[in-house]
Amino acid sequence: MARQCRTRGIVAAAAAMLLVPAFSQTTSTNPSSGGGTTSNRTTLPPSTTGTTNTTSGQSQLPPIRLSGRVMVDDGTPPSFPATIERVCNGSPHAEGYTDGKGYFSVLLGQSPDVIADADETSSPSNRNSAPFPSTASPASGNTTGTGRSLGVGNRLANCELRAKLGGYSSKTINLTSRTSLDNPDVGVILIHRMGASETATSVTATTLKAPKEARKALQKGLDLAKKNKPEEAIASLQEAVKVDPDFAFAWCELGKLQFDNDHTPDAHESFEAAIKAEPRWPEPYLHLAVMGVKARDWKEVVDTTDHVLRLNSYEYPQAYFYNAAANYNLRHVDVAEKNALTAERVDVQHEIPQIEQLLGTIYADRHRYAEAVEKFRAYLTMAPNAQDAPATRQQLAAVEKLAAASPQVAQKDPQQ
Repeated sequence: MARQCRTRGIVAAAAAMLLVPAFSQTTSTNPSSGGGTTSNRTTLPPSTTGTTNTTSGQSQLPPIRLSGRVMVDDGTPPSFPATIERVCNGSPHAEGYTDGKGYFSVLLGQSPDVIADADETSSPSNRNSAPFPSTASPASGNTTGTGRSLGVGNRLANCELRAKLGGYSSKTINLTSRTSLDNPDVGVILIHRMGASETATSVTATTLKAPKEARKALQKGLDLAKKNKPEEAIASLQEAVKVDPDFAFAWCELGKLQFDNDHTPDAHESFEAAIKAEPRWPEPYLHLAVMGVKARDWKEVVDTTDHVLRLNSYEYPQAYFYNAAANYNLRHVDVAEKNALTAERVDVQHEIPQIEQLLGTIYADRHRYAEAVEKFRAYLTMAPNAQDAPATRQQLAAVEKLAAASPQVAQKDPQQ
């Protein structure tokens, strides 16, 4: 439950309020998922033809091939082969390995040569075969003309792909809606070297020990929020934290509702209470950062995101992005560029296209026009229908003229 307070929607909300000179001030449309280009290597096309089980007479769903690359978050490939795991409903299944440069190509559920780890929950008899979770039965014969069975989209419900390597934590790729007809390239799976300084928590201890009455009030509040009854939801969440003043997750959800409904001072107090109850939980700090963005309090944005990055320097590209934008507003341009580049590297699924626009603005300020052109173009490619896309195209045209007029820059960028 605690992970429901994750800040997936924060990026768009805060990006709409970032006020940097000549920088995006509006929310942009996220690009389609699938990650960045991992290599120029040829990948095998997915199979689109179904097969027949001669013993049962039922059509079987075609296999699903996935390919991509595992990278350490410092931009290097792993030193040793990493195991590619499919995790469905919490049960891991080894599917294959990376090569010497971190690339992989696996056929899900059909890798008998992969050695499964002892923590796989399948039985010894099928541990290496790693079958798919149960799917809609194709026995009725309902298939499309390409052999794509109805219900194929549910084959990987509640499934993720991750890399496993001793001493590293891994980001995951959601596989829920993937089919055999999709592009097999899932992009980059980022892994992070764990160390003693990694002290963040993602599932709060106070949530696990919260009394039943507090959890019941929390759930009621969340249900009321879904029914668009914010004031009643706030009252229920206030009851939850009254029963258990250390219920960090309830404080966080209460703060979100208060902030969304213009109870700003109360929201600030709620997020502070969540931090007091769970000081190693990054999410309340990120919400405070969003409040700082709205208030244009760039120092608070820097302070809160610095704290997030001390807790976890791996899972929060949005923290690097906010930090970079805030430092840019404070005219700490070196720090802004450094953190924007880190945000770009960590955001392997390109969920924050505004990073590219911020970098374009920084490079334009520094008269690095060819690099600014590249970043503005990348932003418009990722978010072509963004509200500020027309203004960004004007910026791009102006910077292109400056790049063309600069002989030194032109030599570095032969396309100009």
